[in-house]
Amino acid sequence: MKARVLFPDAAAEACTLLRTALAARPEAYAAGATVGTKVPDARSPEDPRLPLVLVALDGATPHPSRLNAEVVLRISVWHADNDQAHDLAQLAAALLHTAAGPVIRSTRPGTGPVPGVDPDSGVALATLTLTANIAPTPLT
Repeated sequence: MKARVLFPDAAAEACTLLRTALAARPEAYAAGATVGTKVPDARSPEDPRLPLVLVALDGATPHPSRLNAEVVLRISVWHADNDQAHDLAQLAAALLHTAAGPVIRSTRPGTGPVPGVDPDSGVALATLTLTANIAPTPLT
């Protein structure tokens, strides 16, 4: 009989790791960063609530052995300017690359950071991806 397993929410785990790690960082561009999986309801073009770090799941491929899943995480960062958006995106990726734990076992770089401008708000942003290996949770 095949093992019954679930794969935890990698985006939620990445948010938890980033909230803790970014709060402890001394870099000015990381100060006060909001981290989540969705845009805060109170955010608006007039009040962009910067910096903002969003983590989204771009795809998942469970391994046939059910011992590992590979997921692509997209990290998008809105900031006061492109340089700070870029730097915070790179810092977030670096923190996740070194944050192996019970859910996210390891990560490797994907694309980016790619600079841009939010078309709705005009706010500077940077986006990158990384691939994460996710540990299963056995069902009893």
